[in-house]
Amino acid sequence: MLNDPELALHNNVLFCESASLEEVAKKCGTPTYVYSRRAIENRYRAYDESLKDVPHRICYAVKANSNLAVLQILAKLGAGFDIVSAGELFRVLAAGASAEKVVFSGVGKTAQEIQYALQQGIHSFNCESEDELELISEIAVAQGRQASIALRVNPDVSAATHPYISTGLRDHKFGIDICMAERLYARAMSLPGLVPDGLSCHIGSQLLDIDPVIEAAGKVLSMVERLRGEGVPIRHVDLGGGLGIPYRPGETPAEIPDLTTRLAALCARHDVLLMLEPGRSIVGEAGVLLTRVLFVKRNGAKTFVVVDAAMNDLIRPSLYQAHHEITPVRKESVAESVVADVVGPVCETGDFFARGREMPAARAGDLLAIRTAGAYGFVLSSNYNSRPRACESMVDGRSIHVVRERESWADLIRGESLLPSS
Repeated sequence: MLNDPELALHNNVLFCESASLEEVAKKCGTPTYVYSRRAIENRYRAYDESLKDVPHRICYAVKANSNLAVLQILAKLGAGFDIVSAGELFRVLAAGASAEKVVFSGVGKTAQEIQYALQQGIHSFNCESEDELELISEIAVAQGRQASIALRVNPDVSAATHPYISTGLRDHKFGIDICMAERLYARAMSLPGLVPDGLSCHIGSQLLDIDPVIEAAGKVLSMVERLRGEGVPIRHVDLGGGLGIPYRPGETPAEIPDLTTRLAALCARHDVLLMLEPGRSIVGEAGVLLTRVLFVKRNGAKTFVVVDAAMNDLIRPSLYQAHHEITPVRKESVAESVVADVVGPVCETGDFFARGREMPAARAGDLLAIRTAGAYGFVLSSNYNSRPRACESMVDGRSIHVVRERESWADLIRGESLLPSS
């Protein structure tokens, strides 16, 4: 949304689509996540339409934002889904999606999760170890089913991103060393209940340069031909997600068609179904975290803008040292500038959204929009300090829909119990 028409000033007030963020705050309170339906739809269509000339499936990465309304929007557009837990599969099905368009990724699937996924009839599993192959085989045979699998290979291509979200090297927990893949495919071919008809790769997230993705794709597609020559019936290739978005003014990541056009040209020569798993690039720019200033505190030369959102609502700045632009919802005609830390109420020095940020001077009661918060925002939130989790809302034109109610204090202790009286 840094340059997005879905978030724009009208009469000096910030709007999401055709709804004022002041109206969102009035209806939903703060802190509140605000998502734009139009932005989500536009980004999905950018993937889908730019791949129209090759067989493809866009499997939205549910971990980025798993709100049911978000999943519902994408399911209606025909999206598939990339999941990493049975809980995410449960959400996808509750949103009205087809299990046949779901791919199950992740390094630590449990037997219970595999059983559930097979019973629901998902498309395939992205497998990450020989032990996992054997477990899926055992469960598939017990259910009398055939499980489509792909091995997630690590092509040993470095992704220039934060080390916590880089996944494609030999020293990461994810995937299988590409040098081991052919032996493991031979093993998969020998196991009952498995159909090894896919090959998967994902090198990391928030990638601003697509050249590493193209390099990895080339290695994967070369392996497709080698495997086919050995009798492995590879029909689909999952090349992951990871395309970055601009968090700072001036950042210019690749556009969606920059990536998809090059991937389509590669895949067209190999007769495969191309699967992609974008998450952040679909929902990241489509969301803001709306928060209200509680106090402006000065300690000597230091200024703190204390807001009602906290690290339990949006942990990315604390966890990844991530940058999020912070914009006043109402623009003053003459705005004094200040250098301040924007912080929350949680009892941790790490509870901040910005440090030493030059910004328009804020006053108690002002609304601020923490931008580019649609991905890895609410999904990473917690009840730390016994804080109820925020409301989530969806703007659709002029309409404002509450798509997750704010938690209550009673919600904080649901499921807990006192010890019996002695």
